[in-house]
Amino acid sequence: MKYALLIYADPAIAPAEGSVEFAAEMEGWFAYSTKLAEAGSMLGGEGLLDGHTATSVRVRDGKTVTYDGPFAETKEVLGGFYIIDVDNLDAAIEWASKIPNVGYGTVEVRPVMEVPDQG
Repeated sequence: MKYALLIYADPAIAPAEGSVEFAAEMEGWFAYSTKLAEAGSMLGGEGLLDGHTATSVRVRDGKTVTYDGPFAETKEVLGGFYIIDVDNLDAAIEWASKIPNVGYGTVEVRPVMEVPDQG
């Protein structure tokens, strides 16, 4: 079954870019991605730029309205995601528990909707 691992964290408590702690965490990310790929479970994933670079879009009464920043005002922002294919929710949770920033962030595990081929 396919799952999205949505990675959230508060940038204020994440290691500062360029610091020794940041470098160590990045090595953890590279190692995690390698293990996930070697297990044959990784379908894809990306890191996202800071939340302040986001633009939120809504359509209300036929008008498109854009907002700077993420959709919700929270301390934790979506920083990236993985799409994985594993046997069940327990396996997805196991992979989520190994994400390098889970000690100060949150990983939302969500099943991916399977859409039948319309062709």
